Amino acid sequence: MSGPELTEHALKNREFWDNQSAEYDERNAKFIERGMAWGLWQISEAELQVLGDVEGKDVLELGCGSGDWCRSLLRAGARPVGLDNSEARLERARAGNEAAGVEFPLLHASAEAIPLEDASFDVATADWGAPTFSDPYLFVPETARVLRRGGLFVFSGATPLDWITFDEQADTFSDRLQRDYFGMHRWETPEGSVEFMLPIGEWIRLFRRSGFVIEDLIEVQPSEGAESTYRSAEETDWARRWPMEQIWKVRKS
Repeated sequence: MSGPELTEHALKNREFWDNQSAEYDERNAKFIERGMAWGLWQISEAELQVLGDVEGKDVLELGCGSGDWCRSLLRAGARPVGLDNSEARLERARAGNEAAGVEFPLLHASAEAIPLEDASFDVATADWGAPTFSDPYLFVPETARVLRRGGLFVFSGATPLDWITFDEQADTFSDRLQRDYFGMHRWETPEGSVEFMLPIGEWIRLFRRSGFVIEDLIEVQPSEGAESTYRSAEETDWARRWPMEQIWKVRKS
């Protein structure tokens, strides 16, 4: 996809991830090399069972990063395709594939405008990834477009509650509300990225308008002793009291 076709925030996020790719991997790469595991605390797919059996299925990962999830999906018998808005992240994925001796398609594109045919996939998935940095009003219907009838869409990310309790001055989560719940949509972070979130009711309405049936919403609660390179021990303690991470599971009707 050429630059002019990207939304303004997709261009910002492309630059952000191209610039901070190496730092991100230095901090998190070892932590997320655990196979099929979800989110901030890398809870295994074997425990959560949100994707189910992917053998023989065409799977699109939205925001594949260094390709760890796609390589795990390949080992599980799926036919993965990785999409990422950042060329620097895709370079990491190519290097990981070469080291592992595997190959699958990697696309340099935004999840808001997927350069693939309608009804191409059985499953679309994202572990944070593209849904965090893409406008839901664009990526949800676009994901529905590339899924076959009965196709599954599963993605993890932040929650409305962590958005309204995040204290920007303290750079951490508060036990007090910091901003309004209604009207949340877009946040330009101090680091230079643009992130997105909707109230729960608006997520539900958007899924329904896009032709999805909701199967589950998992509000993740980390276990005692859970570790993370993404969150401090204090923030993990916070997440045991209130949902910091959620996983949506919806299916195209």
